[in-house]
Amino acid sequence: MKLVRFGPPGQEKPGLLDAAGNIRDVSGLLDDFSPRTLSPEALDVLRALDLERLPKIDGSPRLGVPWSGMGKYVAIGLNYSDHAAESGMAIPQEPTMFTKWLICVCGPNDDTVMPQDATKLDWEVELGIVIGRRARNVSQAEALDYVAGYCLANDISERSYQLDRSGGQWSKGKGFDTFGPVGPWLVTRDEVPDPQNLDMWLDVNGVRRQTGNTSKMIFPCDYLVSYCSRVMTLEPGDLIITGTPPGVGLGCKPPQFLSIGDVVELGVAGLGRQRQRVVAG
Repeated sequence: MKLVRFGPPGQEKPGLLDAAGNIRDVSGLLDDFSPRTLSPEALDVLRALDLERLPKIDGSPRLGVPWSGMGKYVAIGLNYSDHAAESGMAIPQEPTMFTKWLICVCGPNDDTVMPQDATKLDWEVELGIVIGRRARNVSQAEALDYVAGYCLANDISERSYQLDRSGGQWSKGKGFDTFGPVGPWLVTRDEVPDPQNLDMWLDVNGVRRQTGNTSKMIFPCDYLVSYCSRVMTLEPGDLIITGTPPGVGLGCKPPQFLSIGDVVELGVAGLGRQRQRVVAG
């Protein structure tokens, strides 16, 4: 099942994607996809709906984040050994964690607004894990039982703020407005039987920059959910993004970063694709 929200910012309606890829409007049945919607019981109710009886949305409406009420945006850094190498950083012995401010979250195809003094705007295609049940100190063996589903994310980064002006932490360069495109869909866990075998890619202006597979993660999804649940209580609607494969602008020789007018396109197998244009702040 694929959950989607469509409409202008702040006015999104909930929908489900049918077998033909059409959006079916469920706003007549519920107001929104909220953290309560992500419980196994609530998802079972949605799964039982006859989508052919729901209104079909024509055209190509703007897409928002596939659910509302995200409480935490947790990011994992350096989770692909080859990306750590291109960044000139050691492979971590435990997950490297940072947060992205929730103000950064936006729809999958919304413009990326370049901060006025940005000099090193970069891209990162990532797999996102969406929490569906409260998780605290859960075991690795049970961790995925607490997952509602998965999504595509672009961990947009301003490297000068992240590294040169960081003050010893990364979040400063990760949380600018529009630096967190999420979606187009939340794909429920039953449709992603193996999150550790998903192809991923990213293009800049039509040129392939990143190609990877989630099998290359240092710390897999079940380990990350378990680990994060020991650091904090995970609540329904929380998002964990799981790191990026090699090919980011920082790792190019010489480094290459985004400019006004550039177009970034990215995708993860089964989770859809995104498209962002870089615009001036």
